[in-house]
Amino acid sequence: MGLFRIVVTVFGAFVRDRSELVIENLALRQQLAVLQHKSKRPRLRKCDRVFWALLSRIWPNWRSALLLVRPDTVVRWHRQGFKLFWRWKSRFKVGRPRIDAEIRRLIRRMSRENPTWGVPRIQSELVLLGHTVSEATVRKYRIRKRNPPPQTWRTFLDNHLTDIVAIDFFTVPSATFRLLFAFVVLRHDRRHVVHFNVTAHPTAAWTAQQIVEAFPEETTPRFLIRDRDGIYGHVFQRRVRNMNIEEVVTAPRSPWQNPYVERLIGSIRRECLNHVIVLNERHLRRILRSYFAYYHESRTHLSLNRNSPVKREVEPPHLGRVVAIPQVGGLHHRYSRAA
Repeated sequence: MGLFRIVVTVFGAFVRDRSELVIENLALRQQLAVLQHKSKRPRLRKCDRVFWALLSRIWPNWRSALLLVRPDTVVRWHRQGFKLFWRWKSRFKVGRPRIDAEIRRLIRRMSRENPTWGVPRIQSELVLLGHTVSEATVRKYRIRKRNPPPQTWRTFLDNHLTDIVAIDFFTVPSATFRLLFAFVVLRHDRRHVVHFNVTAHPTAAWTAQQIVEAFPEETTPRFLIRDRDGIYGHVFQRRVRNMNIEEVVTAPRSPWQNPYVERLIGSIRRECLNHVIVLNERHLRRILRSYFAYYHESRTHLSLNRNSPVKREVEPPHLGRVVAIPQVGGLHHRYSRAA
């Protein structure tokens, strides 16, 4: 009985102390409620916010004891503290590296001096000048154009490029409204125009002679891609067959099956012939010769790892300032570094 009396006494004291604690908490909560209704919203200090942010991390029932502010406010304090922590941790590495003013001016200069150039062309020129920038950077700082040039279309020939050539004709009106026919022979591997010529009266014999001049001795390719133009008659086919060249004839009205040379002709028109008036055959040959010199030695190509058919070396910034070299009568420019 003595032991039972001791246990009852201790339990009663514990229950009495706990009931008093509950009543005390109830009294405090009632007073806080009155204070919240009668007084203005109290201003909490930073240490108070830190206290509640930490308490919310270690006590699951922290919302039940919160009266001065809403629980969402404590959650917001915790997020603000998280942002401040990572801002302090990354205080020496804030944002992306700044683009040099020289590069920004150079991007705008190239965009202004070459209206037909797109983002990849400008980026390729910058790479060859020793500036490695992303397409997003070039797109951000270049001069906006109302009518940008059309997008390029992907080619589908990617095998046996060294053994494939393509040929095609395109017409050019002269100043006297006379039609001139330009003939081009293009190698697929380095987009190199190995031969071109101009005539006002194309024939199968004339076209066959151009193939002979384009591939002397042991330089003949394995395959030759052409369309179904009637100019490639029996004389032409016999000459090509005697040179051990296999003809690959595209389907009717399917220029997409000969994409490289069609793309070349489109570039010739957009970048050169659409901006000049051709006087005669001699004038057209001189214009095309100037353009092909630019096309081979300066013009960049995405399919050639942003380089030209005649490979250009990268010129780092320490070689000097950037100078513009006019090409094709000033229609285009090549950018190089001058010591």
